[in-house]
Amino acid sequence: MTRPWEPDPSSPPVRRLGRSPAELGTTGGEQGCPDIWELENGDIAVVGRDLTDSYLPGLPPGLTVGPSERIVVVPRRTAAAAKTDLPDA
Repeated sequence: MTRPWEPDPSSPPVRRLGRSPAELGTTGGEQGCPDIWELENGDIAVVGRDLTDSYLPGLPPGLTVGPSERIVVVPRRTAAAAKTDLPDA
């Protein structure tokens, strides 16, 4: 079965959306920095904590996670800082 969307692993990150983890105070140094990046093809890459195993048992109806997907969590301030860089549609 073909899925309607597939990520393109050859599309590199081209620009940060929002402010850097250092600016937001969410960095623990060089590792463990939540971040949001636009890829060259327009897709979005999110760097965060993988909490899939924690959330799977209690997902609400309509929220599913496929075998090749993960639930990634970033601080609210990281997502809010990216808002101004995201298009409305």
